Amino acid sequence: MKVTLFNKANAVIVITIAILSVSIWAFINRPEIEPPWPRKIMGFCYSPFRHNQSPHKGIYPTIEQIESDLALLEGKTHTIRTYTMEATVVEIPRIARKLGLNVALGAWICDDVARNKREVDLLLEKAKENNNVLRVIVGNEVLLRNDIPIAQLLPYIKRVREELKIPVSTTEPWHIWLKYPELVQNVDYIGVHLLPYWEGISVDTAVDYCIERLRQLKEAYPGKPIVIAEVGWPSEGRTRQNAVASAAIEATFLRRFLDHAEKEDYIYYVMEAFDQPWKAENEGAVGAYWGVYDVFRQPKFEFTNPIIRIPEWRILAGISVIVAIITLAMLITNSHSLNIRGRGFLAVIAFALAAFSVWATYDYIHQYLTLRTVVVGMLVVVGMIGVILVLLTEAHEWAETLWVKGRMRAFTPVNVDEDELPMVSIHVPAYNEPPEMIKETLNALARLDYPRLEVLLIDNNTKDPDVWKPIEAHCRVLGPRFKFHHVDPLAGFKAGALNYALDHTHPDATIVGIIDSDYIVEPSWLRDLVPQFKKESVAIVQAPQDYRDGNENLFKSMCYSEYRGFFFIGMITRNERNAIIQHGTMSLVRKSALEEVGRWSEWCITEDAELGLRIFEHGYEAVYIPKSYGKGLIPDTFIDFKKQRHRWAYGSMQIMRRHKAQLSGFAESRLTAGQIYHFLAGWLPWIADSFNLLFNLGAVVWSLLMIYAPLKFDPPLIIFSVLPLALFCFKVAKIVYLYQGANIVTTAGQTISAAVAGLSLSNTVGRAILSGFFTSDKPFFRTPKMADNHPVAKALSASREETLIMILFWLLAASVASINTTPSPDIVIWIVVLLMQSLPYGAAFLVSLISAFPGLGKKTEVVKSSATVS
Repeated sequence: MKVTLFNKANAVIVITIAILSVSIWAFINRPEIEPPWPRKIMGFCYSPFRHNQSPHKGIYPTIEQIESDLALLEGKTHTIRTYTMEATVVEIPRIARKLGLNVALGAWICDDVARNKREVDLLLEKAKENNNVLRVIVGNEVLLRNDIPIAQLLPYIKRVREELKIPVSTTEPWHIWLKYPELVQNVDYIGVHLLPYWEGISVDTAVDYCIERLRQLKEAYPGKPIVIAEVGWPSEGRTRQNAVASAAIEATFLRRFLDHAEKEDYIYYVMEAFDQPWKAENEGAVGAYWGVYDVFRQPKFEFTNPIIRIPEWRILAGISVIVAIITLAMLITNSHSLNIRGRGFLAVIAFALAAFSVWATYDYIHQYLTLRTVVVGMLVVVGMIGVILVLLTEAHEWAETLWVKGRMRAFTPVNVDEDELPMVSIHVPAYNEPPEMIKETLNALARLDYPRLEVLLIDNNTKDPDVWKPIEAHCRVLGPRFKFHHVDPLAGFKAGALNYALDHTHPDATIVGIIDSDYIVEPSWLRDLVPQFKKESVAIVQAPQDYRDGNENLFKSMCYSEYRGFFFIGMITRNERNAIIQHGTMSLVRKSALEEVGRWSEWCITEDAELGLRIFEHGYEAVYIPKSYGKGLIPDTFIDFKKQRHRWAYGSMQIMRRHKAQLSGFAESRLTAGQIYHFLAGWLPWIADSFNLLFNLGAVVWSLLMIYAPLKFDPPLIIFSVLPLALFCFKVAKIVYLYQGANIVTTAGQTISAAVAGLSLSNTVGRAILSGFFTSDKPFFRTPKMADNHPVAKALSASREETLIMILFWLLAASVASINTTPSPDIVIWIVVLLMQSLPYGAAFLVSLISAFPGLGKKTEVVKSSATVS
């Protein structure tokens, strides 16, 4: 039975959360009433460059474009202020005169003496030619930038003052004027820049900030005229302390300031008329967004009506609701076992992610796109989609683990008569394993309570007779049901050994059992599970992997806690859609199905999972029982723990590449949509680990650029920095909630152990996935059991790479913090992201260190031994 959005309960959930979502959009975008924009302001700062034009590239606007700009400003301002006397810009006074606009004419002064002379000469020429030039400005923030010392600046000012009869000055921020009284003595007025954003001032106190700075200047230089040569706020850019850049806040500040300025009769120039994207090269991304009009000459905010943060919020809210409903429909299809709480949880996640995605996309497309921002944006969008997909699949597993009315495919015992039990052939592959360990495995098999079975132990490629001969002798002791085969050479690793066993299986055997050579099985294993094959469509009956040495030390208890999450959470939810991962121990397979699908694949280093997928592709069923029927041994060292997980992850990529046509629906198979979902969703977190490595590389490069070129490279936008933080926090919350809620562990310490052990493998998994993208023939690695523990130095060397990367992230975070003594929120969040990205590497170092002390935590009671999870 499928679940749709059209039943009553789901409709109530969707409508309720949709109303809540729209209400949040409405609250955030509630109208703010501010004083109206004056009909005609005192002045605009004006740079005429358009999109893709830049003085740095020598690309200037045409005369016609300047005429169009000034025609737009005609009637809206009394005066325009200019900055340079280059190319077509020198014609601005003439064009402005024809339109009745006054000009505050500027000359650019820098460390280029020849250019300075040319600028001043043209300034004088145009000022004398045009009677609409009311004042001139010689240099803009020359002392702030430290282009030339004041002793070199003053002669330029003096020359212009001597030749012109109009007021002459230069322009600097307020603190420069206070620092240089001699500058005040050599100008006709103080041209001050009041830009509270750059000083991290909140918009709520920004006008008061401007008033206070004017008061300081008036007190310091009584009687000296003051012209506010720049006053403004950016509509986009990084947050600086309490100063947030947005179009709504730009409108709020300017409308408040202009209301006060009109009352106080200030002389001012609003910074600036039009956005200038080229300024991002010098001032960072925020430099492009100071215009009242955008670069396409469209107003960026309301001049008289109430100010709304996102004017198009109703459209965005509608889009987010539609996206959320589609997402939710996909999540709860075929999930009729979810209860109201589970569906409500998924609805909240779907609506939250949809709203975030729409908002982030809206914010991004309102930036001026360059090649760099497009490339970075595409990478960020891909990352955002990946993070959202991981969040959705993690949320889905969370809901289906805890909030269900019952299990659709719960294990149901099947009763059969004794004489109906089929013969089972148990295959035990071994390579260079400790004889005493294998003897324990064989003894347990000898105790099986089952009437018809054989055991085939295939020792492949073990060279030392002292290793395999004792096992051969022990098989003879156990009787004719136990058959020993030593084969050397034998290709195909474990899959080759299993195919060899299949060739030597008793002809009457219809069921094949596979266990690893370290497993001690329960006597009831076969009698309890083999009856499931009475149903002809059942080809696999799987019990979970379990371990008997989880209490041996702290390292193994951590590993044990981590393993259990998959077998008692992930496998249970996958079983709901007949999509379990077959694993190569405690597994029973119908022999005819095994032969039908082509036997074990010797090309794949995770031949067990690959076989299970092929069996599903042929339309068979699998049965999973979340109860332990056998226990093996945990890897003894961190390096072996890593190698085991590397093999699993690399093998998953082999499977994905080989079966991509079936998983994408381009090849004929009998896979259901639910099975495809679980296989892809199950691999997605590992794929995310591989992309996280690429993210880390980008984070390192970007942080270095922020350190060495802070004006050109801002931290990533907060909305995108939040994504990895959100994913990390969500996954931690999921582990804590699920492990406790699903009764996987009994203490908070065990939950933390599981989380740390899982984190420690992130780098290993990521590297395995990336390797699997580009290669297909990595050798099989046997996980050693009962190995000698490594000495401390050797154990720590297992995490050498992770430790170095951890230190690198710490150094980058410290460096970014050191060059930002008053860090803004986006800087703080980026530092947190860098530190958070170091955590998996720190976990690897910690687990490696713990594994170096095998005596640590020997008496720790770890987890419940064989609790059944429903």
